[in-house]
Amino acid sequence: MTTNRTLGVLLILTAITTVLYWINYFTSGDVAVVSTRWYTAYESSFPAADGWLALCSFLAGLGYLLGWPSAGRFGLLAGSALLYLAGMDITFDIENHLYPLAAHSDAMKFEIVINAWSLLLGLWTVAASWRRARV
Repeated sequence: MTTNRTLGVLLILTAITTVLYWINYFTSGDVAVVSTRWYTAYESSFPAADGWLALCSFLAGLGYLLGWPSAGRFGLLAGSALLYLAGMDITFDIENHLYPLAAHSDAMKFEIVINAWSLLLGLWTVAASWRRARV
């Protein structure tokens, strides 16, 4: 699989997973790390921003898979949204001492995966898209 195809698939997977995350959060809540008001207030402020991330990721992913000229531009939007999410979530998790909860919380383990995924895919997407958007 070529690099563009791999990136495209991962961005579409990101968009789908983001939508599924919010469906779970507002229905069963299995993805919530803790149930305190301060945590749910923080998390509940993200659906609109994550909707933007999912839309940009989906369009960039399609663009990379189908060879659209706009793939780089959508990729820059998606990559920057992923990096912003990573920055916000990592800072929140550190400031509120949530990482140690991973020892006994599957939701926190998943949060760590989201943090790493957002940071690494965000960096890769921006780097790949920067070159492509300049053409």
